[in-house]
Amino acid sequence: MATSAEPAPGPAPGTVPAPLLVLGAVVSVQTGQALGKGLFDAVGGPLGAVALRLGLAALLLLALWRPRLPTDRRSLLLVLALGTAIAGMNLSYLAMDHLQFGVAMTIQLSGPLAVALLTSRRWSNAAWGLLAAAGTALFALPGTGGQPLSPVGTAWAVASAISMGAYLLLSKRTSTTLSGSGPLALAVCWAAVLTLPFGLAQGGTRLAEPPTLLAGLGVALLSAAAPYSLELAALRRLPARVVGVLQSLEPVAAGCAGLVLLGEHLTTLQWLAICCIALASTGTVLGHRAGGRNPRLSEPCRSTPP
Repeated sequence: MATSAEPAPGPAPGTVPAPLLVLGAVVSVQTGQALGKGLFDAVGGPLGAVALRLGLAALLLLALWRPRLPTDRRSLLLVLALGTAIAGMNLSYLAMDHLQFGVAMTIQLSGPLAVALLTSRRWSNAAWGLLAAAGTALFALPGTGGQPLSPVGTAWAVASAISMGAYLLLSKRTSTTLSGSGPLALAVCWAAVLTLPFGLAQGGTRLAEPPTLLAGLGVALLSAAAPYSLELAALRRLPARVVGVLQSLEPVAAGCAGLVLLGEHLTTLQWLAICCIALASTGTVLGHRAGGRNPRLSEPCRSTPP
């Protein structure tokens, strides 16, 4: 059975601050996902892009971490649940086929925002979460992007949001009950197994063409392998609610990535939403640091080991 992770004694001098790990994951994943949307034509559609992204990310993580299968049933079920949530998060690619990139990513964010609100134990954390939720609602209002929201795209984005909330909680549990990064690699492998048949049915042999594989490798590194690893490291040192509100900066990164990589322009209301979300994220980080003087407030939420 995998051993429980020991509580971190505190960051050593020179260690990257945990909030910066989350922000690095946010920028990386949104850049990679914007590039992934650009692959739709080359791979036959969103399912082809998902299969390429997760398949190559799984190979990268397997080579990096060389994980071993859990030896007990409960740990194996935890890894499979995390992988299923990762696969569900990729329904955002189906949403992107019907919605603007920034809008789809904003709706997806409602999952971790819900985690931030439901797990908050301090009124100030709830207040910052509500501000971020208000910004998210403003950012995704019908008409603010110049076109009505597609019901089909919105449904896929909501399903992705539910999966993202589950991923945040399951990743937190994994990081505090199973040692190392091997479980994450195995979870991404399971996500690839779940999505590969659909991607092959849509993309066929186009997925194996060298230029497509090279582009897919970049997407896999930026949108899956790197951010998942950064988030797992951050969750070992931060409560899930703090990570959840920090991830509210994803519309900022998505808006910038959409503008630079996809030519999508933001309206004044969308920039106002970004300001609300950025303020909420900043307040959460400052509140977490202030609470660090109190051991009860600074201690990350830990789940009972399986």
